[in-house]
Amino acid sequence: MSEWKEYKLGEIAELRREKFTPNKVTSFPYIGLEHIEPRSLRLNGIGISDDVSSQKSVFYPDDTLYGKLRPYFHKVYSPSFKGVCSTDIFVFKPKEINAKFLFYLLATDEFTKIANAGSTGTRMPRADWKHLSLTVWNLPSSIETQTAIAEILSSLDDKIELNNKINQELENLAQTFFKQWFIDFEFPDENGEPYQSSGGEMMESELGMIPKGWGVYSMSDLLQTVSKTYPLKTVEEVVFLNTGDIQDGKFLHENISDPTKLPGQAKKSIAIGDILYSEIRPQNKRFAFVHFDTSKYVVSTKLMVLRTKVEINSLFQYFVLTQKTQINYLQRLAESRSGTFPQITFSEVSTIKIALPSFDKVGEFVDSVLQPFYDFKFSSEFENKELAILRDTLLPKLISGEINVK
Repeated sequence: MSEWKEYKLGEIAELRREKFTPNKVTSFPYIGLEHIEPRSLRLNGIGISDDVSSQKSVFYPDDTLYGKLRPYFHKVYSPSFKGVCSTDIFVFKPKEINAKFLFYLLATDEFTKIANAGSTGTRMPRADWKHLSLTVWNLPSSIETQTAIAEILSSLDDKIELNNKINQELENLAQTFFKQWFIDFEFPDENGEPYQSSGGEMMESELGMIPKGWGVYSMSDLLQTVSKTYPLKTVEEVVFLNTGDIQDGKFLHENISDPTKLPGQAKKSIAIGDILYSEIRPQNKRFAFVHFDTSKYVVSTKLMVLRTKVEINSLFQYFVLTQKTQINYLQRLAESRSGTFPQITFSEVSTIKIALPSFDKVGEFVDSVLQPFYDFKFSSEFENKELAILRDTLLPKLISGEINVK
C-alpha cells in the first residue's frame, strides 16, 4: 500500500463549468438525468439539444457525469463523446487521474453515501460540490495501477454492453421479420418467395387486405386473463412482484419477503409462459415474460396475468403486445378513461387485433425467429446480472486496495 496516498476529491477532479451557447451550435447530443442508468456505462437513450435555452452544461469525452438530484440514485456516467447535459448533473473533469478510475470511484456506494450525507435541501436533496471537493480518499498514486483497476472493472462492463448490443441487434432482426410476415405479408410462400410480391392472393377483412386463408384475431381470442390466488399461508417465504418490480421485460429483483407482511394486493399466482402486464400507464413498459420457476412468486393485483388460450407459444402474443405501436395505442385508451391515473384492463387489451395465418405457420415464425432471440435475451440478461454482481463486489475492494490488482 506504499504507493497509495490520500487525496481530496478537489485535487483529482475539477468541476467543469462550461455552459452551452446555442447561438454557436444548432444541435448537440443531450443527456438528462432520465438518460443515465444507475451506475452504468450505458445510456437509456439520448436526446438532442435545441436552441431554446442555454441552461445546459458542456461535457467532453472522459469526463464523469454525476446526478446532483437525489445522489443515492447512483446517476453516474462516463461519456465517450462531446455533448451537453442538464444543469442537474455535475460534470467532473479528471486531473492527473485515470478518467475511468475516477468514474469507478464515483460509482462506489461509499461515494454515494458521502454525497447523500452532504446534500442540501429536504424535499429534493442535491449533492454539494464544496462538500464533495473536500472529502478525502486513499487512492493509488500510480497511473498504471489506476489504469489496471479501471481495465478490470471496465472489462466486465464491456461484456455487459456487448450482450446488450447483441440483444438489440437480434431484436431489430426480429422486428424486421415480424413486419415482413405480419404487416407487409412478405412471408415465404410454398416456393420460398415473398408472398405478396410474387402475386399471392389477397382478400378483404376488417383490417384491410390480408392474405387469402388468413384470419383476424383479437387478443381475447389468443389470450385469457388469469387470477388464481397464491396460497400465502402455506409458505414461509415468497418473492413479491409489484408493478414497479418489472420493466421492459426485466425482473428487477428476487428479494425474499415474509408472506405475513405483504400488502393486500399480493395475491396472484403465475406460471412459466405467462405475460405480466401492468394496468397502469402502459407507456412505462411495466411488462415481462415469465420464463423461470414461479413456485415462490406472487404478484400484485395491478398486474394482469395473461396466458395463452390457443396452440401458440405465448412469446408471440408477448412480442405483439410489446410493440411500440401497441404500447402507444393502449396508452391512448388509458388516458381516455376517467380516473386518478391512466389505466387499462383486459378489455382494452382485447381490442388489439392482428391478421394471422394458421397457428402452425405462426409456430414456424416463433421457432425460427422469436425463440432464438428470447433464448439469447434471457440467458444474456442472467449473465449480465452475474457480471454486475461480480463488478459491484470487486469495485470497492479494488478501489480501496483491499484486493491487490496484481
